[in-house]
Amino acid sequence: MTLLHPDARVIDAATGATLCRAEVDAAAEFFAAQPPGAVFALTATELPAIARYVAAVETGRPVALLDPDMDRAALGALLDRFAPALVTGVADAPPAGYRAERDVWIREAPAAPVHPDLALLLTTSGSTGNPKLVRLSRSAVLANAESIAQSLSLDADEVAPTTLPLFYSYGMSVLNTHLLRGATLVLERTGILQRDFWTAVREHRCTSLAAVPYQYEMLRRLRFDPAKYPSLRTLTQAGGRLRAELVSEFAAKMAAVGGRMIVMYGQTEAGPRMAALPADRLADKLGSAGRAIPGGSFTIEDDEVVYRGPNVMMGYAESADDLAKGDELGGVLHTEDLGRLDDEGFLFITGRRKRMGKVFGERVNLDDVERHLTGHGAVAAVADGDRIRVFVEGADAAQAQVVRKELASWLHTHFSGLDVRGIEALPLLPNGKIDYRTLEASS
Repeated sequence: MTLLHPDARVIDAATGATLCRAEVDAAAEFFAAQPPGAVFALTATELPAIARYVAAVETGRPVALLDPDMDRAALGALLDRFAPALVTGVADAPPAGYRAERDVWIREAPAAPVHPDLALLLTTSGSTGNPKLVRLSRSAVLANAESIAQSLSLDADEVAPTTLPLFYSYGMSVLNTHLLRGATLVLERTGILQRDFWTAVREHRCTSLAAVPYQYEMLRRLRFDPAKYPSLRTLTQAGGRLRAELVSEFAAKMAAVGGRMIVMYGQTEAGPRMAALPADRLADKLGSAGRAIPGGSFTIEDDEVVYRGPNVMMGYAESADDLAKGDELGGVLHTEDLGRLDDEGFLFITGRRKRMGKVFGERVNLDDVERHLTGHGAVAAVADGDRIRVFVEGADAAQAQVVRKELASWLHTHFSGLDVRGIEALPLLPNGKIDYRTLEASS
């Protein structure tokens, strides 16, 4: 199985240029002429970056997909830790130990050895500072793309705009499934809040749109109406839990125009998607993450969700030595999510092992706090020593106090253990998820 179907199309909405096989072949030839080792690719939503990604996957050259806007000090730290052979998509002068050739830095000393099965490296979700890298094999990447394509019944008629960065696992997954099925991806860089985005949706007759919870909050504020986009027939959601109220709202909007809303669940460590909740089960399974994708399965072990499937990562990499390691997990992923399975095999996520805080010594699940407060709009909860700090988007001081009293009552604790603040806009990571580390660092 190859990633790039001969009929697949990638179109740049701004220029009208399309990806051609010759660009992929040229990238493959360039890689073949370079010393062995991993490629660290600054992956912008552009055709050359996609050509290099496809060439790397198809020729067995491990590639790490990185934010093109990442701080150069952070990039330098990654190069020191992992010693890749190449860094692509760079326009500035190379650091010591690398030489420049066009927009590529080439390592002068031998690069870190890599395992022959290693194909893809992704930063762990929400990573900052010194992230671990998820090690995925080529077979895992292709298996996940195939399973997701089956789950969504993707075919060559599908057209999707880019709504997420390609270096984020969900955005990469949308790219992979469309390349695999011979479908079309429209590269749109302005984002869902801009008129140009929706112009591209109309002009290219986009059939589906993938988004994370925060983007659905934005779409609600925009009063999104699918009737304005007759070609749009599928919405998918992953990247965290979407409020049940919004799931129902968007499902109803799509059903009214003969379309569908599909909720999905995944982790970068699974390449990334593991479950799908089909549109015809949304009403009776509201709040569920769905059933395992084809080839996968779930069990609950000591309240933890455990996934088994061919798309599970080989393991993490924290240093250059780890790039040469083989499969350490054997297709079994302990997700660190808490959950339950109903009698039909539908998964319900109930919390996260590590998302815990304390109020006067009592442990509190921060995800439960956020779920309880969903009626107040976009909220985020973080641990703050022996207190919990809660941020409510758009709330003034009076509203914050209302939330504080409500939460204190729900937790059966004194309000002094809670710090509730209004915030103009919750900080987001490039993948659209809440940037909890920034919130934790705020005074």
